[in-house]
Order: sequence, then C-alpha cells, then structure tokens
Amino acid sequence: MTDPRQTPMAQALREAGYKLTQPRLAVLQVLEENDAGLDPEAIYDRGKLIYPSLGLVTVYRTLDLLAELGLVRRVHSMHNCHNYASARTDRHYLICESCHRVIEFPCRGLEELMESVRQQTGYTINAHLLELSGLCPECQKRLAT
Repeated sequence: MTDPRQTPMAQALREAGYKLTQPRLAVLQVLEENDAGLDPEAIYDRGKLIYPSLGLVTVYRTLDLLAELGLVRRVHSMHNCHNYASARTDRHYLICESCHRVIEFPCRGLEELMESVRQQTGYTINAHLLELSGLCPECQKRLAT
C-alpha cells in the first residue's frame, strides 16, 4: 500500500487546509485500498485495524468532508445508507439489492451516449456516475436454493 499521506486525497485535504490526522489517514487508506463502495461501518471496521482508536463518528465526519471536497462519491445503497468510493472520474457501479455489495465495473460505449445527450441538450458533460442494481451471482445462487 502506498503511504496514505502521499495519495491524491491526502494532498487535496492538505491543499484545502485540513490536517492529516491518524484517524483521517486510516479512512483514506481504507478507501484507497478498495475500489468497491463501502458503507461507513465497513470503513470503520477496516479502519480500526489500521488505527485502533478510530471512532465511528470520525468516520462519518471524514466521509462528509471528503464528499464535500469531491474526493469520494456517495453511491446509492438499497439499505438506507450510502456507500462511499474514491471519486475517480467516470465510475460505474453494480449494486446488489440483496447483500448490498457494491462493485465497480468497466464500461465502454458511454462516450457515444454522452455525446448524443450533449448534442440534444446543449449540456457540457464533465463527469458521470452510473449505478446499476440487481442481484450478484452469490445472492442469485442463495435465493435459487
């Protein structure tokens, strides 16, 4: 793992005038190590392995700050809580409606669709977020039995 103090998210926090505390660094490290969206409790659980004194309130505050700065994205979840993922550009997510797992998937061909939307609406499209929901293979197997 790259030193979490050297990541783009850490640099952006510093540039915005925020301190890189150990709890924040633990949250950043968890986010950097996971391409899939995680809910705050999962970030908390994984973050405690990095920094045992990490508090759940600190995780929520850090996620709110990172979202406000555009460094993470809230990914819609079906169970009354958002998942969070690093806000790299042009993300695409599959969300399981049963286990609520969120994974990122590659997507080709959206450029043509975005160009068509731009031509039809006159919008300048700077980024996009695509979320598809359904059942993951594990939940399909579990529900079939």
